[in-house]
Amino acid sequence: MPTGYNGRILRVNLTSGVISEDTPPEIVYRTYMGGSALSSYYLLREQKPGVEPLGPENKLIFMSSVISGAPLPGLTRYTVAARSPLTRAFGEAEAGGFFVEGRAAKPVYLWIKDGKAEIRDASKIWGKDTGEAEGLIREELGDNRIRVAQCGPAGEKLVRYACIVNELKHANGRTGMGAVMGSKNLRAIAVRGTTRLSFADPEKVREIGKKVLEILPQSVLAQNLKKFGTPMFVMPLNNSGILPTRNFQKGQFEGAEAICGEKMTDTILVKSEGCYACAVQCKRSVKVQGKYSATPEYGGPEYETVASLGSYCGIDNLAAIAQGNEMCNRFGLDTISVGVSIAFAMELVEKGILNAKDTDEIDLRFGNPDAMLAMIGKIARREGFGDLLAEGVQIAAQKIGKGTEKYAMHIKGQELPMHDPRGKQGLTLSYATSPTGADHIEAPHDTSFLTDGPALKGAKPAGVLEPVPALEMGPRKVRQFVHTQAIWNSFNSLGVCNFAAAPYTAFPLVSLAEAVEAITGWNASLYELMELGERTVTMARMFNIREGLSSKDDYLPERLYETLEAGTPREKKIIREDFANTLRLYYQAMGWDPQTGVPTEGRLSFLGLDWLIPKK
Repeated sequence: MPTGYNGRILRVNLTSGVISEDTPPEIVYRTYMGGSALSSYYLLREQKPGVEPLGPENKLIFMSSVISGAPLPGLTRYTVAARSPLTRAFGEAEAGGFFVEGRAAKPVYLWIKDGKAEIRDASKIWGKDTGEAEGLIREELGDNRIRVAQCGPAGEKLVRYACIVNELKHANGRTGMGAVMGSKNLRAIAVRGTTRLSFADPEKVREIGKKVLEILPQSVLAQNLKKFGTPMFVMPLNNSGILPTRNFQKGQFEGAEAICGEKMTDTILVKSEGCYACAVQCKRSVKVQGKYSATPEYGGPEYETVASLGSYCGIDNLAAIAQGNEMCNRFGLDTISVGVSIAFAMELVEKGILNAKDTDEIDLRFGNPDAMLAMIGKIARREGFGDLLAEGVQIAAQKIGKGTEKYAMHIKGQELPMHDPRGKQGLTLSYATSPTGADHIEAPHDTSFLTDGPALKGAKPAGVLEPVPALEMGPRKVRQFVHTQAIWNSFNSLGVCNFAAAPYTAFPLVSLAEAVEAITGWNASLYELMELGERTVTMARMFNIREGLSSKDDYLPERLYETLEAGTPREKKIIREDFANTLRLYYQAMGWDPQTGVPTEGRLSFLGLDWLIPKK
């Protein structure tokens, strides 16, 4: 019997109602380990190319890993994967495994308890917000300890960037997985387990956990995350001139201090929270009363939300941002794509391309919190102008025309996150080459490796050996990116939180390999985990190539080649030729064709992916 995982994968066909199980051999688990890689394995092996993202043939995969659930900090994340309705490419999102295929004839939810699954009627929760739906499910099943993941009303309406929310405040946020779930008439998945995991070496697991907990208080980043949460990044980014502001026109926001982590802690924070077995406690729980409102059960805004609904929309009202965050969690919306879509419309209004009639008489201008909140509701319900923005900025710009594509900040159809690559240029590779479209967690940001500090020391075992300036492009930046991309993509397959492990915080990379061995009994090594990271990247790349994407999709929006407006150091800019050369070097470093970006047969064979080599 395996240890650390149960060796079974649930298959649910909503069309036929048939529920079955797979029992893959151990070599499949060891090669792919879970999360992103194992999801890609099944999508590539079983799903035909070209399926419609919102059609019944698109598989929706919820995938944990061989170490998920062990009582160690940071081993709490799981992947949801499918072909994305937002990008029509590889779609995945992580939050702090099984298949769903087909489409139910009427709304249903899936109930799983101690390894047994049942499809149940969801008519009474369809259309309800996430809080009400969760309460009704727990009431029906008679257990308040049931965990619920759901797509929300936005997923029901097939908003292309609808997310999947669990426990009302943890989101598989990006690439529209909530829309895929809604397209299957699957409103929720309720889970309850009462058995304990077994480990190959329980004493070693406890020893590693004790070691990590001893190291954690020494991490300045972990200390600040506990005190201020991820909104702690607002002021450092603003002071560096790279806080995304007003649709990436500026890098500094005059209202930054009013929405930063320190302000949140001093005003609306109720408590810090964390995921299972994690002492970092970076999650926020806030309460707002008055004109705007927010309740602790829906958590509180992360940095990405503070920036996307705040500085990016020119809004300096923290209470309104907290309400916007709660609305997104109630509806099941990705806060990044929501903020980028609204700011896109705000710029079009200010430039005179759209008028009040176009926007349902809502005064969509930068700095208007009431307009932002009104538009979140319209997007979630697909009402009026919100129906257009619910398509994402790429499609919205195509439909509006009038040259608006240049204001639509996306890559491969996915809206840009809240980090400006003009000031940390390793993000140019992260954004352009990410298989899911613009993604800020493809690799650690290069501002972490400016000196021989804690982050660099944490990454050295994986081959990151020297500081590299944030504005440098070329061979050293490629080397740094390839190594760190392998680290974080191994995390995506193992279900490890980036803020719990090196290079950012306490869990040393070597100890992570030791944890895999103690949990599973495999004689795992750091080398094996880094190879897993590369395999994860390469499989997603092959999925996209199969779906018709190519090197032409590894681009940056034209605005990012412009210098930032006054108030920001103007040397922070991307040189087109430097990016093109760095991208070519990256392809070569990965063993991909330097012109097409297609992984070579030799590299696929080395990674054990020879089954992906096209037949001639």
